[in-house]
Amino acid sequence: MSAASKPLKVVAAGAGIAGLELALALRSLSEGLVSVELVAPEKEFVYRPLAVAEPFLADEVRRFPLEPLVAATGAALRGQTVVRAEPEQKHVVLDDGTVLEYDAFVLAVGTRPREAVAGALTFRGPQDGPQLAALLERAVDGELHRIAFVVPAGVSWPLPLYELALQTGSYLGDRGTRGVEIVIVTPEEHPLDVFGPEASSAMSELLDIRGIELEAGRAAIAWRDGVLEVAGAPSVEADAVVAMPQLVGPALPGLPHDGGGFVPTDLEGRVVGTTDVYAAGDATQFRPKQGGLATQQADAVAAAIAADAGANVRPAPYRPVLRGLLVTGFVPRYLRADLRTGTSVVDTEALWWPPAKIVGRYLAPFLAEQLGLIASRPEGAAAGAIEVEVELDPHSSAATLP
Repeated sequence: MSAASKPLKVVAAGAGIAGLELALALRSLSEGLVSVELVAPEKEFVYRPLAVAEPFLADEVRRFPLEPLVAATGAALRGQTVVRAEPEQKHVVLDDGTVLEYDAFVLAVGTRPREAVAGALTFRGPQDGPQLAALLERAVDGELHRIAFVVPAGVSWPLPLYELALQTGSYLGDRGTRGVEIVIVTPEEHPLDVFGPEASSAMSELLDIRGIELEAGRAAIAWRDGVLEVAGAPSVEADAVVAMPQLVGPALPGLPHDGGGFVPTDLEGRVVGTTDVYAAGDATQFRPKQGGLATQQADAVAAAIAADAGANVRPAPYRPVLRGLLVTGFVPRYLRADLRTGTSVVDTEALWWPPAKIVGRYLAPFLAEQLGLIASRPEGAAAGAIEVEVELDPHSSAATLP
């Protein structure tokens, strides 16, 4: 880049998992050839995966001021919302009418949750923790005798629901509560089958040990008067129902999207039918919707943009490797599945480092350093087996050219 030239201007809508990973990846890959501005109305970054532990007093959702966090990535933060994209003019329109020009635009705003099972407690995240905590106390007080946890049809990331069910069993057991049945109702043919047969087998065994009933291959519709209605199957009795939400895409005006509001992209994150417009994370049509996969999509986008800016990298198409840390109330389970080959691993020892819930090549160590979310590496940890997952996997990020 000559002294007279300007860095390629990257504007990204969203400062969550995908947005932060994008900024970090571009800082690492672009060799100073790009500038990054994240546009988001939030004041805080919320570490949402811990929401499944908060109602059980096992951990708490952590919130951090967003502006210094973004600054630490090397990006700038604009506290507004992108309301329309105009790709032909290469600018976006903000909620106050400001027109913001870009050289490359990235949509990384995530999704909106909505109720999927009428009458159930829809667990969307931290905002629903108090309601779940109140439900748990009703069970402790003897008011509830059968609780159903539901994965609705169309939900592609069911792991949090299993965590809620397992922790409920542990919570009630720790308080000496007896006589409360727990049942999981899911359209999956096997529990956690997104991770493959090894994970399904391990989960089935774990549910059996914990005494949790499984109703697989069943899509719940609504709960009323103590009865959970199931499509095309007998109903399930339950005194209370906790369900995951369905997710709705952003449907940003000016960009193509399907009926659910999700944006079509290629494997490098380019939005189909546009130029210099990208998308990463849950807003895209890719499934499942999961934070670690969002960071991998952001890495693919960053590599493509950095290459276009003239950096010494080659684009690395999105090749999804799914990693999940399952909170069980006792010993956690680490699950890893290569969604291209179908191979999977389940272990009680960490399969990546840092052993975070949000697994991103750049974001995981960044959050560990900035926020102190991860303890220091324990002595005796299998260095090669763990670090290879995030640090050395040649398919999870861009590769620097020799």
